[in-house]
Amino acid sequence: MSQPVLLVIAHGSRDPRHAATVHALTQRVRAARPGVRVVTGYLDHCAPSVPQVIGRLAAEGVRDAVALPLLLTRAFHAKADIPAVLREATAHHPRLAVHQADVLGPSPLLVSALERRLREAGLRPGDRRSTGIVLASAGSTDPEAIAVMDDIARRWRHTGWRAVRPAFASASLPRTEDAVRQLRAEGCARIAVAPYVVAPGFLPDRIARGAAGADLLADVLGDAPELASLLLRRYDAALAPSRMSLSA
Repeated sequence: MSQPVLLVIAHGSRDPRHAATVHALTQRVRAARPGVRVVTGYLDHCAPSVPQVIGRLAAEGVRDAVALPLLLTRAFHAKADIPAVLREATAHHPRLAVHQADVLGPSPLLVSALERRLREAGLRPGDRRSTGIVLASAGSTDPEAIAVMDDIARRWRHTGWRAVRPAFASASLPRTEDAVRQLRAEGCARIAVAPYVVAPGFLPDRIARGAAGADLLADVLGDAPELASLLLRRYDAALAPSRMSLSA
């Protein structure tokens, strides 16, 4: 029996770097799990859309798929947008069963990916205790998503950084530049901004502009191997209940 298709659902952006980064990430996932077919659908701005992909899969006779939101927190897109899009699209294709996977975060693998990007940007192991980190995300008005960012920053701080502060490019405060100034006022010898975003685009560019007063800006998570591993973990977890019921 073939493995269910992995449908990665990305937000989409007018910035071509966004789709290119999503493509690089899915290529890494394919290389890690050759037996799984990986396709991508976008919510906005890019093609193909999620309904278009589901229609194509159904036309090919695919019976099972896992829809995996390429999102780092459970906010509006994960709670409302994506379930609504999937309900509407699958209603026209009742023979295609789509299991929705959980969002990517929080996860220790994401923290490992953040650490990787910081090392690649030039931070050395000996810099840890003198460095303040700005954990910069796109932002949300959802209290759950904001609380998750606070918790990630608090836990990451306990791994040895001088300080870790969450910041947001939109919807919430503080902004990246405000968090940089706060850490500077607290006496951090070095300040690094770690974007908690998957791909480049409008809001990641805003994070980059806010990092102008920092000493170092890490790259987006992109196609980090930890991120590819996490996608496959979420894929497997989404299938676990159905696999158990099939074997019962």
